[in-house]
Amino acid sequence: MSTIRKKQSIFNELHKNFTAYILVLPSAVYTFIFGYLTMPYMLIAFQKFNYKTGIFGSPWVGFDNFKFFFSSSRAWQITFNTIKLNFLFIVVGTIAALVLAILFNELRAKLFSKVTQSTILFPHFLSWVVVSYIVYSLFSTDFGIVNSILNFFNIDSVNWYASPQYWTAILVGANVWKDFGISLVIYLAAITGIDGSYYEAGRIDGANRWQLIRHITLPLLMPTITILSLLALGKIMYGSFDMIYAIIKDNGLLFPTTEVIDTYVFRSLRNVGNPAQAMAIGLYQAVVGFILVYGSNKLVRKINPDNALF
Repeated sequence: MSTIRKKQSIFNELHKNFTAYILVLPSAVYTFIFGYLTMPYMLIAFQKFNYKTGIFGSPWVGFDNFKFFFSSSRAWQITFNTIKLNFLFIVVGTIAALVLAILFNELRAKLFSKVTQSTILFPHFLSWVVVSYIVYSLFSTDFGIVNSILNFFNIDSVNWYASPQYWTAILVGANVWKDFGISLVIYLAAITGIDGSYYEAGRIDGANRWQLIRHITLPLLMPTITILSLLALGKIMYGSFDMIYAIIKDNGLLFPTTEVIDTYVFRSLRNVGNPAQAMAIGLYQAVVGFILVYGSNKLVRKINPDNALF
């Protein structure tokens, strides 16, 4: 009887929320195909993969494919660049989105707030190819806007595309400008959901705006900040390939500070053409990302269990 009741409850749930499940279906199918059906192909990271024989007929080579990356003299520099850039993307993007969300929430001119929010969100819908041309128009050696401003103040022009020391800041700025609008919307929604009675009680106690933000808004936003940060931390080993490759392209002069694992593997496999080596690096990134998320979540759980992701 319990099995029949379970089947009836499942059928009733599907019937009741049929439209919602239809909307979820494309994402579920995509995740199932590219997230689960492809998992057996992780085996090729330990094989000398042959397209003719497939994953069940290719010979095993142990960890030889991992040597492709770790034996490189630039392996640790590339890993460091990947973690450094993604860490800065997370920290700077979170701070920028959080500060602007609080400022927009404090604004009384709602029309100005809505127009500004839309303007900030707009770059998210631009492709990185378009952004790369915007970056080039800013930092071009001969006709760039930045060099024109420097020359106006009698400062010598900088050959930006031959100076790798500047590109960490440039990439962080481009990433924040393009993508922090989404986080801004999420934080604004979270602030809107805070019960107004908390603020009323604070005002009755004599709290000013800064004290209300410090003692009410920020503490109640911490669960949202923690969840978004942990989710972003899971991808800290995955460099933003589309951003890096669109902006930097194959400019070897900038590789010391801009080359990340994804672009390194792409450039290497463009010449070598071995998918097993790419899978080995992908598995390495996934394992390190899982360890970072699990460790960070465990640390958060010890400090404040309510803010933990799982």
